[in-house]
Amino acid sequence: MDLSTVSGLTEALLAGDRRALARVISHIENNTELARPLLAALYPKSGRAHIIGVTGSPGTGKSTLVNAIAQIYRGRELSVGIIAIDPTSPFSGGALLGDRVRMRDLAGDPGVFIRSMATRGSLGGLAQATADVIMILDAAGFDRIIVETVGVGQSEVEIASAAYTTVVVEAPGLGDEVQAIKAGVLEIADIFAVNKADREGVERTVMALKMMLSLGVPDRFQVMHHGRMLPVEIPQARRDASAWTPPIIKTVATSGQGATELVEAIENHRLYLEQSGGRLLRDRLRAATELRMILRDYLLERTLAQIPQEKLQRTIEDVASRKIDPYSAVRHLVNEVAKV
Repeated sequence: MDLSTVSGLTEALLAGDRRALARVISHIENNTELARPLLAALYPKSGRAHIIGVTGSPGTGKSTLVNAIAQIYRGRELSVGIIAIDPTSPFSGGALLGDRVRMRDLAGDPGVFIRSMATRGSLGGLAQATADVIMILDAAGFDRIIVETVGVGQSEVEIASAAYTTVVVEAPGLGDEVQAIKAGVLEIADIFAVNKADREGVERTVMALKMMLSLGVPDRFQVMHHGRMLPVEIPQARRDASAWTPPIIKTVATSGQGATELVEAIENHRLYLEQSGGRLLRDRLRAATELRMILRDYLLERTLAQIPQEKLQRTIEDVASRKIDPYSAVRHLVNEVAKV
């Protein structure tokens, strides 16, 4: 098969060719001329995988936990795709080397595919690129796709919004009973994993999480972390279903302790979504979020292409020198484009 063409790459990827899969992902990441035709060809083949987001503060042992989760799924003869995102040390021993070293137990397993994605200092276009790579792995036939991100800031939440099940990893002894309290962690967590549970202070961390949950679980029907970007009709079955309360699972990823219980919690959440209509809702919310991102980028690209460079530079200078505020400047630029 010719791996330099859309048809050749698509055919090879669907046949299980890992070289073709890696090449397709490279086209997507680098936004080559084949990227959009490949996405269009493979999109109808996706939609079967269960996507799991794993996030939490640095030092909680997420990569080791992802390794343990993947091993359990492989023991159940399910294929696993892993996307590891590192916004701190792109390709310098973090994004590429670090995750592969920490996931060395999975190396050589044909049922596992690991891809590291670095931000190169910016999370700007990474959310859409991640969504595209998830779709490619889905089309390639992986049963479970795990997306590991660092932190629970807005950008990471946006990246993790492609997940059906989001696992927030906490650990005792990191200077705060629960690291992500201030980040609105209840809005994104479907499951809490308290890792490094063999350390002192684990019960305090668990109690802090239980207290957070008792103060008020967000309406899980709203699926807060997926962002209601565009109007989305909520299925009746989803509204009538019992609310999901995030379970708290204690784990020691280095020894595998609690990893099976965590996988069971993930699978229970998967079944809950399927039976309650929640998966359909999250698909709709995901589509709305993705359409918004693509529409925003497309319109920006088209608008900038129609603005003369001299005028754009002049406007930038005016904003920088405080002659005009940025909102008024944008309005003037858009009005100029509308006249064309």
